[in-house]
Amino acid sequence: MFKKAILVLIATVFCFMFCANNAQAQDPEFTQFYANPLYLNPAFAGTARCPRLTMNFRDQWPGIAGTFVTYSAGYDQHVDAIQGGIGILVMNDRQGQGTINTTSASLMYSYQLPVTRTFSLKAGFQATFFQKSLDWEKLTFGDMIDERYGFIYETEEIEPDKTTTYGLDFSAGLIGYSKKYYFGAAVHHLTQPNESLFNGISKLPRKYTGHAGAVIPFKPRKPEEGMISPNIIFQYQQSFVQLNLGLYVTKGPIVGGLWYRNSDSFIVLLGIHTGMVKIGYSYDITSNRLTNSFKTGTAGSHEVSFAVQFDCRPKRRKFRTISCPSF
Repeated sequence: MFKKAILVLIATVFCFMFCANNAQAQDPEFTQFYANPLYLNPAFAGTARCPRLTMNFRDQWPGIAGTFVTYSAGYDQHVDAIQGGIGILVMNDRQGQGTINTTSASLMYSYQLPVTRTFSLKAGFQATFFQKSLDWEKLTFGDMIDERYGFIYETEEIEPDKTTTYGLDFSAGLIGYSKKYYFGAAVHHLTQPNESLFNGISKLPRKYTGHAGAVIPFKPRKPEEGMISPNIIFQYQQSFVQLNLGLYVTKGPIVGGLWYRNSDSFIVLLGIHTGMVKIGYSYDITSNRLTNSFKTGTAGSHEVSFAVQFDCRPKRRKFRTISCPSF
C-alpha cells in the first residue's frame, strides 16, 4: 500500500505540473533520444540493470555562424541495496561559438515497482547543478562598425560586473513498460531556476516531455532476427512545441531509423550494436525556410552517440529491463 501511495503522489504531482503555467528559453536537444536516455527522462536511470556508459555529441546548424554544439556523458546502473537505479549526467552546451556556455552536472535516482508479472513502473528524480557564463569579448555592438571598413572601433558598452551565474535545478520522470510497449513522461526545471547573467530575472521554463513506443518482432517466436519499433515523442517548453514521429528497424547488429520533426526536419539514423558497444550517427535534414544548403543554409545537424553496456554479476532477484531502442 505504501508503494502504491508513492506512485499516486507522483502521478498527482505530474498532473499538477502539466497544468501549470510556463516562462522563457529552450533546452538543448538530442535527435538520438534513447541513446541519451538520462537526458530524455530521469526514470531511465538503471533500466538496463548493469552499468551503462553513454556519450553524445551534437553539432546543430554548422552552416550558420554561431553554431550550437552540445556534449554529454552519462553513467547509470541498478543497485540492489537501494532498490533502484542511480545515474550521473554531465553536459556542456556552447552557443554562438562559445559566446554563451552552459555546463551542468546531474545526479539521479529511480525506483522500480513491478505492478504485474509483465508490467513495471519506474519513477525517477533528478538534481542538477548548472553554471552559465557569457564571454563578453566575443560580443559585437553597433558602435563598433564603420560604414566602409566594418568592425574597427572599440565599443563604449560597459562590461557588467556579473557574467556568470550558478544554480540548482530539479526534475522528475515516470515510465511504464512491458516487453512489448513502453511510455513515459518527464518534467524538467520544476523550480524554474533564475539563469539571468545580469541582475534581472530570467527563469528557465519547465520542459514537459511525453514519449511512447512499441517493439514488434518480425517473427514473434524469434525476436532476435529483427524488429520494428514505432515511436512518438512530444515536448513542450514555453511557446515551443515539438512533435517527433518515427520508427527504428533492427536487423542483426544494424539499426536504422527515420523520423519527422514537425515543421523542422527529417532525420535519418544508422547505428551498430556489436557486443557491449553501440555507435550511432544521425543527420537532421532541415525542411523549413532555413533550408539545408551547406553554402546559404543550416547544413543540417550532425549527431554521434557512443555507448558501452557492461556485463555484471547475475541478478539476485527478478529484474525487468526495458525493451526500447538504443538510439
